[in-house]
Amino acid sequence: MARSSSSYSYIVLTCIFCLCVLIGTASSQLSANFYATSCPTFSSIISTAVNSAVSNEARMGASLLRLHFHDCFVNGCDASVLLDDTANFTGEKTARPNNNSLRGFDIIDTIKSQLESSCPGVVSCADLLTTAARDSVVGTWWPELEPSVRPEGLNDG
Repeated sequence: MARSSSSYSYIVLTCIFCLCVLIGTASSQLSANFYATSCPTFSSIISTAVNSAVSNEARMGASLLRLHFHDCFVNGCDASVLLDDTANFTGEKTARPNNNSLRGFDIIDTIKSQLESSCPGVVSCADLLTTAARDSVVGTWWPELEPSVRPEGLNDG
C-alpha cells in the first residue's frame, strides 16, 4: 500500500513540475517593447500612415477597426483577412461575408511595404493590423491620449 501511495505522489509531483515548466515557457514569449530594438520605426510608420489616412477620409478609422475585428473574430488575430486568393485557395478578403464589405486593405499594404523597407522580415502582419486599428481609434476619437502599452511581437502564420 505504501508503494502505490508513493508512486501516486511521484506522478502528481511530476505533473505539477511539467505544468510549471510549460506555464513559464508560454508566458515569456511576449514583450511590450519588442519592436523598440528590432524595428525602432514601427510605431512612427504606422501612426503616420494611419493619421494621414484618417485625415483624408474620416471613416477610415472605423474601417481599420472593423478590418481588425473581422480578422480576430473567428480564429484569433492572425492577419488571415489580408490573404489574397490564389488558384487553389480562396482568401478571407474575398470570402462571402467580407467581399465588397471591408475597406482599408490599401492602407495596410502601404504600411507593410514601408515597414519592409525599414525593417525587412521583422514585423508580423498581425501586429501591423492590431497596431493600425489601435492608432485609428486613438487618432480618431482620443487624439490627445497616448496609446496604452500592448505586448508586441506576436507571430502570425
